[in-house]
Amino acid sequence: MEFENVILEKTDAVAIVRVNRPKVLNALNRKTMEELECVFFELKNDAQIKAVILTGSGDKAFIAGADIKEISGYQAGNGTQFAHYGQSVLALIENLGKPVLAAINGYALGGGLEIAMACHLRLASARAKMGQPEINLGVIPGFGGTQRLARLVGEGRAMELVLSGDAIPAAEALRIGLVNQVHPPEELMDKAWALAEKIAAKGGLAVRYAMEAVHHGLQGSLAEGLNLEAKLFGLCCATEDKTEGTSAFLEKRNPAFKDR
Repeated sequence: MEFENVILEKTDAVAIVRVNRPKVLNALNRKTMEELECVFFELKNDAQIKAVILTGSGDKAFIAGADIKEISGYQAGNGTQFAHYGQSVLALIENLGKPVLAAINGYALGGGLEIAMACHLRLASARAKMGQPEINLGVIPGFGGTQRLARLVGEGRAMELVLSGDAIPAAEALRIGLVNQVHPPEELMDKAWALAEKIAAKGGLAVRYAMEAVHHGLQGSLAEGLNLEAKLFGLCCATEDKTEGTSAFLEKRNPAFKDR
């Protein structure tokens, strides 16, 4: 399926999704969100794809935010509706069941940072800048920024970024735990690809259960999280991949996982 604002490339077990509006710094409009939704539904149901890299076209921006022209026309009703829709698309990414790596190649602002935070891992170019500048437009983040940012960097730091509207450089984002890695711009996609391939080589069921344990475990108490972890560990023990993985270790060979 061809898209106007999104490019999808598949190579073996790894897919690359590019938001492709470089003339407007890959800004998000409704059509782009709808195309991202279609792309990630396709990837969710593609058994061959084990990991996804999400990035932006060009060398200036990952996603520089929402389309301000669209936002300027919103009132309470359609504003709430658009926020709920955006949140549903990001929930699709977050709950894909496969790791999604954000390769932040430039500006990740507003909705762009919100999409990056819905990904499971974030690798940034050394020249990237990140922030939630919505306060400067008289609004607040609407795609989950007030929630995911606080969970990643803590309430105080999140409050500062949301209320000031300031953008921070990649080095500071790394320091506060907003991104996992920072690389020279020319190395970013190679590093993201290497990490995606490494994860894609693992057992897909174990990867999915591990992500579920971490993500959903954080939503409840420690006791609830430990109980979830034990249940998912038990499910792993009933899989062919566990038999293959433990056998391969004991036989000193590389495992051949089949995701079952």
